Amino acid sequence: MHSLSAPRQVAVFGATGSVGASALDVIARHPDRYRVSVLAAGRQVQALVALCLAHRPAHAVIADPALYGALRDGLREAGLDTQPHAGAAALDELAASAACDTLVAAIVGAAGLSSTLAAAAAGKRILLANKESLVLAGELLMRQASLGGAEIIPIDSEHSAIFQCLRSCDASFDGAGVRRILLTASGGPFRGRSRAQLEQVTPAQAVAHPKWSMGPKISVDSATLMNKGLEVIEAHHLFGLPGERIEVLVHPQSLVHSLVEFVDGSTLAQLGLPDMRTTLAVGLGWPQRIDAGVAGLDLLAQGRLDFEPPDRDAFPCLGLAWQAMAAGGTAPAILNAANEVAVSAFLQGQIAFLAIPALVANALSTLSVDSADTLEVLLTADQRARQLTQDAIDHA
Repeated sequence: MHSLSAPRQVAVFGATGSVGASALDVIARHPDRYRVSVLAAGRQVQALVALCLAHRPAHAVIADPALYGALRDGLREAGLDTQPHAGAAALDELAASAACDTLVAAIVGAAGLSSTLAAAAAGKRILLANKESLVLAGELLMRQASLGGAEIIPIDSEHSAIFQCLRSCDASFDGAGVRRILLTASGGPFRGRSRAQLEQVTPAQAVAHPKWSMGPKISVDSATLMNKGLEVIEAHHLFGLPGERIEVLVHPQSLVHSLVEFVDGSTLAQLGLPDMRTTLAVGLGWPQRIDAGVAGLDLLAQGRLDFEPPDRDAFPCLGLAWQAMAAGGTAPAILNAANEVAVSAFLQGQIAFLAIPALVANALSTLSVDSADTLEVLLTADQRARQLTQDAIDHA
């Protein structure tokens, strides 16, 4: 267990985003246990300098190299001795260095991959919020983590729930006592609609999620259930379970974050209010529990909990994700890239809602699947899938 006398040195990558803000909120509640040692952002120099003023890290990184001067000058004008850095190589170097023992990996998209892999190879504790690390490069990341002795603790609500349920019984989880894991899904804005009813839906309707306020891309992924499909792939890598032991359950109240069924007939569920600070506190404090600033769950006020099966006919993205997971190698990277291009085209009004799964299916059936041995192979597959899907849209 980490010594309480020496605070954990925490790097927060994606510090200016919502996950970064939640992480910094939890860290600030425990100044004796955690110290922010590195802060990194993409392009928001002013916001990054303001965070440095509040948290006094040893290092600050701006991902865009063109903004290095602005960061350096901003830190100097603020009277800080925080060292400025810029570019992807600096992110990788700091993630692997003695500057941190814990990394909050919250850079969005493929841009977060390289530094997460570097931290894994260096044996860090990684609080993982970056989906692409597992969807695009799950085999590679888990191999690096195993070789480097890294500890990956997921901080999205579903995988954190599964992590908590699994670790309740055996800290050295190997999957032997688990019958299946059940990922819960809200069902998105179109829950209950038939395939025919989905033909005419608009981007505005798809982005209007009944439960959360999210960015347009993730809102559409929630509407197609692709988001849940990606989470199935993540769960497969994180917990080492085959696809046939991972199921999805629609739960509109979104209070049961996921469940694990064990071979003895027990089913454990993790419940809580939807607040990222809870899962970040789990990641920072594990195996201890620390205050996250989040209220408890009042089940009497909530009233009832409902569950139903997902409609795989109306929402084929879920099945496509299972298909890509079973194929392995570069197939999940192809799925993810084709989906990103298709969703972007839908949001711009270029294609219909049901064209999203059709375009993803086309990429999966057209492109060959290679073994995912290196990041270069995965990024090549990603590019090929993007090009193929864009061509299909342009020539439709």
